[in-house]
Amino acid sequence: MESNHFSAIRRILFTCMILVPLIPFILVLGTGYYYFKTSIESSTIASMNRIVEDHRHMIESFLNERENDLKFILHSYTFDNLSQSGTLETVFDHLQRESQAFVDLGIFNKDGLHVAYRGPYSLKGKVYKDTDWFKEVMKHGYYISDIFLGYRQVPHFIIALAKEKEGEKWVIRTTIDTVTFNNIVKGIRIGKTGEAYIINVNGLLQTEPRSGGKLMDKHPDTVIYPSSHTGIETFMDKDVKGAKYLYTTTWLQNKKWLLVVRQEKSDAFSALTSAVYLVILITVIGGAIIAGVAFYLTNHIVGRMEKMDVEKERLNQQLIGASRLAELGEMSAGFAHEINNPLQIIKNEQSLMEMIMADLKEAGQLKASASLTEFEDSMDQIKLQISRCAKITQAILKFGRQDEPKPQDIDLRTFILEVTGMVAQKAVVHGISIEQDIAENTYPIHGDPTQLQQVLVNLFNNAMDAIIEQHGTSRGKLIVSAGPKENNTVEIMIKDNGCGISPENLTKIFSPFYTTKSVGKGTGLGLSICYGIIDNMRGTLEVSSEVGVGTTFSIHLPAVV
Repeated sequence: MESNHFSAIRRILFTCMILVPLIPFILVLGTGYYYFKTSIESSTIASMNRIVEDHRHMIESFLNERENDLKFILHSYTFDNLSQSGTLETVFDHLQRESQAFVDLGIFNKDGLHVAYRGPYSLKGKVYKDTDWFKEVMKHGYYISDIFLGYRQVPHFIIALAKEKEGEKWVIRTTIDTVTFNNIVKGIRIGKTGEAYIINVNGLLQTEPRSGGKLMDKHPDTVIYPSSHTGIETFMDKDVKGAKYLYTTTWLQNKKWLLVVRQEKSDAFSALTSAVYLVILITVIGGAIIAGVAFYLTNHIVGRMEKMDVEKERLNQQLIGASRLAELGEMSAGFAHEINNPLQIIKNEQSLMEMIMADLKEAGQLKASASLTEFEDSMDQIKLQISRCAKITQAILKFGRQDEPKPQDIDLRTFILEVTGMVAQKAVVHGISIEQDIAENTYPIHGDPTQLQQVLVNLFNNAMDAIIEQHGTSRGKLIVSAGPKENNTVEIMIKDNGCGISPENLTKIFSPFYTTKSVGKGTGLGLSICYGIIDNMRGTLEVSSEVGVGTTFSIHLPAVV
């Protein structure tokens, strides 16, 4: 039944010790992970948006620079000048020195006839009147085409500008190197899987993605891109293989081309993945530590409870013994009081006998003799023993009083001598010599004399018991000393050459009900009470001991200076 009781306590304690710290531990980790996740996602998206914005400006700047180069030519030369092959060749060479992105340069009249051409293809004399790009440039004056094949049957795109003078329109056109433009777009680097590409309004690739895909083809992914033509948009979607990607898009080049930057989700949020693993690791380690500590503390607490339960009966017996000793103390005080009355009568009778003897001597009725001298010596001895008994009963009465503490200044030079006298007879009987070394400059202390007497008597008795155990009734020595110390304190030392105290017991001797004496010879309350009395007097009680050598108790008390 008792075993089941402790098993239930062990289960309850173990459960509580795991749940109480584990719940807030998980809540803290969860909250921290949530805010960290939110922060990582926000910073990653913001970084993607910034990269896309910068990349868009770079692409648009590239196209604007090529447009401005053509505008400069339109304003610097006439149609007739540029129609001459020599002039066009000089202008094209100058353009290529400015940028290797120019593949060719051509001049067209209002009918779409290619009147002059400088480049790697044979396009002079071709008519472009019905092509989409020619119609657009004649209508709007400026045009950047999508990627197309044209006469050369090679994917490319062109920039064309028209100029009108004296009612006559003519067009200048250049082809942009697809590889150069492709490299500009693909040049973006984000993590391990980040890439950029451009599609037109029909979803056809205008640049080649690093992950695969041909110019003018549909991108293999089935992603639905945003149709909105404003700002930067970010979203999550899966590619054709089912892998999740973070997409960031923005429209450019008069909002005809869509710049797409994408990165695998696991790559984009790699820090978050690491944080997840770290949280899992911390949770496992923290949970293991909590479980381990809970297991240890549960076993320790329940073990202490079981030990306390085992000691319960012994403590009850010690309490019974302590109560009996208390009753014995009260009885001793009563006995001393009762003995004191006949002692007083004996003393009075002894005094009367001395007066009668003195009167008889004066009357000459008693003559000096050896018998008379022996009788007088016996009377003196009776008087001495009566005085000793009176002192003993007074000491017992004083020790047995349980009044409220009455602090007062105590002169240790006389007080210690009085207390030592109470145990002197016991010391003589057991062959123990008492040495006293009370310094003349020992300061008085402030405290209750009865309580201090109780402390010293207890320490004296313990010392004599240890001496008797070690030496029997010979070679015992008890040293009592007192003197001033630093910081206005007084030290009282009780040193014996008894059996000593083992190190494992030395840390427990001030604990209540702990005793090294055999059953019936001690309650384990003496030193605990002494420690409490000295502590209440704002002092300290310390002990040092060596087995087989002896023990020293040191009392330090504030001095009355």
